[in-house]
Amino acid sequence: MREESHNVSAVAHYYTLPDTPYDLWVRGELAGFLRLPDDGTRVEVIGGEIVVSPGPTLAHNLIVSDINDRFAEARATVPGFSWRCVQTTDLNLVRLGDGYVPDLLVIDVDVAREARQTAARYLLPPQVDLAVEVTSPSNAANDREPGQLRLTSTKWGGYAATGIPFYLLVDRDPRLPRTTLYAHPNVHAGTYETLTTWKFGETIHLPEPFGLDITTDDWEPCDR
Repeated sequence: MREESHNVSAVAHYYTLPDTPYDLWVRGELAGFLRLPDDGTRVEVIGGEIVVSPGPTLAHNLIVSDINDRFAEARATVPGFSWRCVQTTDLNLVRLGDGYVPDLLVIDVDVAREARQTAARYLLPPQVDLAVEVTSPSNAANDREPGQLRLTSTKWGGYAATGIPFYLLVDRDPRLPRTTLYAHPNVHAGTYETLTTWKFGETIHLPEPFGLDITTDDWEPCDR
């Protein structure tokens, strides 16, 4: 298991679990068995490993809120705009045996209606059209395209391998803060093509089927 501190990754204690981490995560029991505090701490299964991360900062959450707000504005003003945003909702990657807690997922209104009616505990990749992650110092490597030395998959690879059409990564790395839109997932290789990259301060344009712009004037890189 990997536990993320606020600034660096740390090796956590190993626990004897009564089932696989993924099966416990699906049942909503993994955090309880790890005795995690109820303070916004997230527990995910990424590349088959348990990853525990601290709750995000206000600056992180404000970026997520900016994206959410832009979709809400479009839904209120654009006839036929059919997209809803949900934050920190569990995403069950059944085929990979992974479970993520994305910062933001964009889904069709019909998917949202069905999930509400069935009281769904999590979403599945075929229900998602856009996944959004905003990096934090503690877990940025889990959101990015994996480097050559990384042995396990990242969420970038997991989203691609399960066929999510678009992935928006807001990378707050102070050395090169930028936002990248990935598309055209290769489910066999678990890879995306890079569609467009924007510097902080530039306006993000999400193409169809979303067709909206997101300003980033207030976005700032994170402290190292």
